[in-house]
Amino acid sequence: MTDKEQELTEIKKAISKILNGGQSYRIGNRTMTRADLKTLYDMQTKVENEIAESEKGGILGRNASAAVFDRR
Repeated sequence: MTDKEQELTEIKKAISKILNGGQSYRIGNRTMTRADLKTLYDMQTKVENEIAESEKGGILGRNASAAVFDRR
């Protein structure tokens, strides 16, 4: 699993916690607020696009190299 895929997994977990448990929660006298849902969705889209771009690779890909073989 790449770093970006791991990041996407963590973002999805955070989104799931908000959707299933609420935006904020209380432990004793303390109130904890999770990350903003819209921010997480924006992050998810960004990371998904980065993963898709690296898989598509543009012309050569970010981690690719090219060689030219001359038939002479």
